Amino acid sequence: MAISRRLGSATTRSRARTSNSSGPSVRPVRQSLTALVDALDGMVYRCKTGEARYFESVSAGCAGLTGYSAAKLLSRRGTFYNSLIYTDDRARITAELSQALAATRRFSIEYRITSRGGAVKWVRERGAGRHAARGSEWIIEGIVEDVTTQRAAFRALQESELRFRGLFENATEGIFQTSPAGVYINVNRALARIYGYDTPEEIIAAVADIQNQLYVDPARRVEFVTLMRADGVVTNFVSEIRRRDGDRIWISENARAVYDAADSLLFYEGTVEDVTETKLNQEKLEYLANHDAVTGLPNRLLMNDRLRQMMLQAQRNESVVAVALIDLDHFKLINDTFGHNQGDQLLQTVARRMQACLRETDTVARLGGDEFVLLLSGEGRGEALSQVTQRVLKAIALPWRIEQRELSVSCSIGVSVFPRDGRDVQTLLKNSDTAMYKAKEFGRNNFQFYSSEMNAAISERLELQNALHHAVEAEQFVLLYQPKVDLVTGRVAGMEALLRINDEERGLLLPQNFIRVAEETGLITTIGEWVMREACRFNKSLQVRGLPPMRVAINLSARQLMRNELLRTVELALHDTELAAEYLELELTESMVMHDPEEVIAMLNQLKDLGLKLSIDDFGTGYSSLSYLKRFPVGSLKIDQSFVRELGQEDNAAAIVKAIISLGHSLDMHVIAEGVETAEQLTFLIENNCDAMQGYLFSRPLSADDFIALLERESSRGDGYSILRQLCPPLDQGNLEFGSDISGS
Repeated sequence: MAISRRLGSATTRSRARTSNSSGPSVRPVRQSLTALVDALDGMVYRCKTGEARYFESVSAGCAGLTGYSAAKLLSRRGTFYNSLIYTDDRARITAELSQALAATRRFSIEYRITSRGGAVKWVRERGAGRHAARGSEWIIEGIVEDVTTQRAAFRALQESELRFRGLFENATEGIFQTSPAGVYINVNRALARIYGYDTPEEIIAAVADIQNQLYVDPARRVEFVTLMRADGVVTNFVSEIRRRDGDRIWISENARAVYDAADSLLFYEGTVEDVTETKLNQEKLEYLANHDAVTGLPNRLLMNDRLRQMMLQAQRNESVVAVALIDLDHFKLINDTFGHNQGDQLLQTVARRMQACLRETDTVARLGGDEFVLLLSGEGRGEALSQVTQRVLKAIALPWRIEQRELSVSCSIGVSVFPRDGRDVQTLLKNSDTAMYKAKEFGRNNFQFYSSEMNAAISERLELQNALHHAVEAEQFVLLYQPKVDLVTGRVAGMEALLRINDEERGLLLPQNFIRVAEETGLITTIGEWVMREACRFNKSLQVRGLPPMRVAINLSARQLMRNELLRTVELALHDTELAAEYLELELTESMVMHDPEEVIAMLNQLKDLGLKLSIDDFGTGYSSLSYLKRFPVGSLKIDQSFVRELGQEDNAAAIVKAIISLGHSLDMHVIAEGVETAEQLTFLIENNCDAMQGYLFSRPLSADDFIALLERESSRGDGYSILRQLCPPLDQGNLEFGSDISGS
């Protein structure tokens, strides 16, 4: 072995001396020691140093370390090894070695060498020195080991720690370590920033009790610790936190518990994310999912849930829950007239007024459209319920302003009571709906409690609604025509077209049975267009037959009047049937024309410009403003039959009829009385200069064929014929004065 060769003479001399003194047993020990040194990884050496350092002996491990043999390393008096050391490292090695020797302490130096073949290795040299026997020389014995792999691993670890530190410091998420007692051990800048602190050191110093200083609800920290002890982790643990400035934010934590080798808890570590915006968006979505967008009231979904909870509470307390369904009267007309924006403002106003009428334990919700629901808890007596609904009725009916106008809207309310009228949500709502329609039948602006009889009525209404849809699809509508008699000439001078449904099971259905349903379902528009075309077509057919030309009157609904398409509908009907506009008359009610007078006046003027005639139907039953009435381009007033029917029975009725006739004539209007059924009524009308009449006294509404036959009979009797002489015997006795054509007959 190399070390044996280099140390041979010294070893031999040592053995001779030892042999003389100690005996032959020393040789095996030295051989074992030499074998052990040569087996070590790295190079064991002995060197001397004065002004320069040179090696006296090296172990066999030098070949593995440097790639050179011991003989090579010991050439040039042992200075060859120094040439392998990186030039940049030599001065540092000399300085560190000198300091260690001067202090008579062991040394450990790391430096680089270039091994045979050019590979660069990091080595660690460790050893100790002692003074030589002569002068200033030192004898150093030590070992040089290859630490390249350890050095690379250590560098990788350092780089990893640097990367981790960079991630830790620069992460956008907060990162923390906390003690089990709730004190911060380590935090990054992001966490400090999330909680409103300038530096990690500030938050660590300021927050000594995480549970009570940070958590708005300290119980959340308790739950955090409980989950950690049970599972060792928490995921997406959302809590509300109080920042340094007092603001509140929502955070989401993901964390784990860290244990030592003995399974003792060291700390909790994890991340924190500010989820305030996400939380607020989630709450907003949940709010939108459960509340009406227009009024902010609970919607059907939330209302159903609250009603279920109130029913459960009522069962426990043996109390009741009232469900009041509210429908605004004529809201669709307001919406169509003023637009959806104004309609929404009305809904918001109504919502606020209803809320002001209720207690905190009650709920007002919007089902949709103009329907609302009140949920009233613990109301056991009918009187109490009546008081609440009366307050709501009055509050809703209060005037409100729109476009510098003061308007009011009423409502109809139906009430069902749990558990008497139903034990589930759907049954209670259905029965409230039934009661609400009963309130509408009683003239609106009132409330009704549910009864079993109402259920039968609503079923009938649904059947009628289905029948109406079927009538539209199957074209089951027919028009009847009631003659109008001129009270001057005594002849038929016009007709009113009256709509009927020819139902296979029920026969002819009258308008009062289906018009309201048609308006509520929106079918009135389609039906109205058909009526207009058919009436114009029939009137034109009379003229083609050579019969005396006359006007046909048709009734308009409020929905038709407020539609922008009305003008176009009239123009198309006249064009398609080739009927001159002067032979078409449109009848409107007082309530329709007074709902929005300015807009109605504009529409009526456009209709009048087409050349057709306009009249106000059922005059005297609604509210009219004379200042507006004189501005309406209306040519006729129709006295409502309720006044005509009471002629001869009520003095007030006679006074009202006289006043209407006088008012109409003063406004240069034609006055017609409808519902004339007796000769006494006819005589009164003639005496008071009414212009025309229609009613059962002369004729019921007739089919198209029967009306044609009537006109043909009248036409064949000549100019001297007068219907009035047949209907009113006093005419033949000369007691009344009539037009010349009648008196001369």
